[in-house]
Amino acid sequence: MAQYSEITQQIGAPFMLEKENLIKLARIQMPFGKYAGRVLIDLPEEYLLWFDKKGWPAGELGQLLQLCLALKIEGLDSVVKPLK
Repeated sequence: MAQYSEITQQIGAPFMLEKENLIKLARIQMPFGKYAGRVLIDLPEEYLLWFDKKGWPAGELGQLLQLCLALKIEGLDSVVKPLK
């Protein structure tokens, strides 16, 4: 299972701390797959762990999904939900 420190090293701490990225997690919908149309912060942790094992999507979406998983691992996803 992914560890918070591993994820922060992969995407970089500055990316994680940007307010705009937290807002994106609360407002951008998953564009494809089983949970298409669901806001990123509302994706199940199990789905994010699947990406961690199989590989993240390229680009910003992959980085946002990694950030989402890191927040869920630390129990901080509730901080993002009011930004919806």
